[in-house]
Amino acid sequence: MPYYIYRVTPVGPIQQLARISQFEVFKDASNEAKRLRRETGLGAGEKIKTIFAANELQAEELLNEPRGEEPMPGEDY
Repeated sequence: MPYYIYRVTPVGPIQQLARISQFEVFKDASNEAKRLRRETGLGAGEKIKTIFAANELQAEELLNEPRGEEPMPGEDY
């Protein structure tokens, strides 16, 4: 399965997803995402995300799934 890199832009209550590229090897995808985060002028709330999925449709579905809040350091779950 490939690794996809997306630019995620909040637009009101939804997210706009723009696929940037795809890689077969995680290390390559990770390095490219880190480079994009450093070199791309991201607007307020915009993110560069890497996602592992069978295809673009699944990648976008995973990126749109609501996620719970991340625990704060020191919290036990």
